[in-house]
Amino acid sequence: MAVGLGPLPTLHPVAGFELGIASAGIKRPGRKDVVVMRCAEGSTVAGVFTLNAFCAAPVILAKQRVQGNVRYLLTNTGNANAGTGEPGLAAAVRTCAALAELTGVDESAVLPYSTGVIGEPLPVEKIEGALQAALDDLSVDNWAAAATGIMTTDTLPKGASRQFQHDGVTITVTGISKGAGMIRPNMATMLGYIATDAKVSREVLHSLILDGANKSFNRITIDGDTSTNDCCMLIATGQAGLPEITEARGPLFDALKKAVFEVCMDVAQAIVRDGEGATKFVTVEVNGGGNHQECLDVGYTVAHSPLIKTALFASDPNWGRILAAVGRAGVPDLDVSKIDVFLGEVCIASRGARAASYTEEQGSAVMAREEITIRIELGRGQCSETIWTTDLSHEYVKINAEYRT
Repeated sequence: MAVGLGPLPTLHPVAGFELGIASAGIKRPGRKDVVVMRCAEGSTVAGVFTLNAFCAAPVILAKQRVQGNVRYLLTNTGNANAGTGEPGLAAAVRTCAALAELTGVDESAVLPYSTGVIGEPLPVEKIEGALQAALDDLSVDNWAAAATGIMTTDTLPKGASRQFQHDGVTITVTGISKGAGMIRPNMATMLGYIATDAKVSREVLHSLILDGANKSFNRITIDGDTSTNDCCMLIATGQAGLPEITEARGPLFDALKKAVFEVCMDVAQAIVRDGEGATKFVTVEVNGGGNHQECLDVGYTVAHSPLIKTALFASDPNWGRILAAVGRAGVPDLDVSKIDVFLGEVCIASRGARAASYTEEQGSAVMAREEITIRIELGRGQCSETIWTTDLSHEYVKINAEYRT
């Protein structure tokens, strides 16, 4: 039911970054569910990870190893390896060791990623059995196949790519993501991988992915649930032949930042468009806040409200639910007489009450659209924030009620 999400765009290969896909049959026989990514020697890698206290074993291990000499990223779907305690951590270590042995690198050079059902033991033997096939499949042209390989309840693969010129050299930024449910990133998305052939110092790379995630992945929500397995990685292979970016300034950095942010935004919004059971893509724009946090508090309260989300699904302009959500968002000393609320271009509430010009027909016409903007003007200051979310449909309940069956 993906809203406005079509076939993958052209995903340009990134020199020095290869992807291979194979089938371990973790959840379904024949399903390609293991993805191996190889970084060229000398690549820098940075990542942001879930803040969920019950973070998965692969998250623990990847966080420990990301500062080292990373050569391989190993992803499996169908099993989250979360809520599995010490045995789960040992299983993550074992899969990384198996890949390290096959490739001749140190175990610490392999970072693990898992997504799927929480609380079940990782089927290590199945994953080990698929590693050689994934290695044999390694290619710089496998972005689209890898985007499919990391899917769980996603209905479509998600990816984006940008290229720009600097001093006559073409720089590429390409990324993929997965996610459709258990989405309220608290740093990134469920799983995201972005690579560039620019040469970037580790410190600058980390600030780049942190800022990029904060403006994209950290502004989306489907159901308000922060996953145990969220990771978003940024890899710089340095194969483009330009000087290393060592400072967060200058024309090359600015162009790279723009490309990375655009890729982050595209793949983050694709997650919302493919939200479980989603029939609407909803932008919640909050302006006039006294600070950014109160804008986010209002935006997320509206985006998470089951009453608003079900009204969106029903195309019902029940604007009173929006006012109620704004009022309970916890903004101190909120003067409702200064607040205006819009559905698309239609003012539905002005100065805290129904707008004199508003008609039910106007509201219904906006709510019937697949893409809807809810704009809230707080009248308190100059800050603004935007959140992207979905409606809440019967299908969302069905998908998650039947997830393990």
